[in-house]
Amino acid sequence: MLDMLKNLGDLPSLMRKAQEMQGKMAKVQEELGKRQVTADSGAGMITATVNGKLELVRLRIDNTKIDVTDTALLEDMVVAAVAAAQRRAGDMIKDEMGKITAELGLPPGQLPF
Repeated sequence: MLDMLKNLGDLPSLMRKAQEMQGKMAKVQEELGKRQVTADSGAGMITATVNGKLELVRLRIDNTKIDVTDTALLEDMVVAAVAAAQRRAGDMIKDEMGKITAELGLPPGQLPF
């Protein structure tokens, strides 16, 4: 039990590191919000653009490649394009957050993202 208490002297240092980490994460999240990734479905029929906050910011439908009477296919292609763009954005987020954990000497997967 005394071994656990001896680390309390490092509390200010731990708090400083926690604040540092919080600041870095906030900065990275802000930067990620400005970045965008794009994915398509249906061989370019639908193109979705998502930002680093996983928000859909643009959707383009190539009307030369769609059949306006087949709304079910169009709906499926929209969902597929948005999902693909969100997966890419998620990968981008994981990569950037992984860099922060590495800088802090934490093992991968220690921060929730």
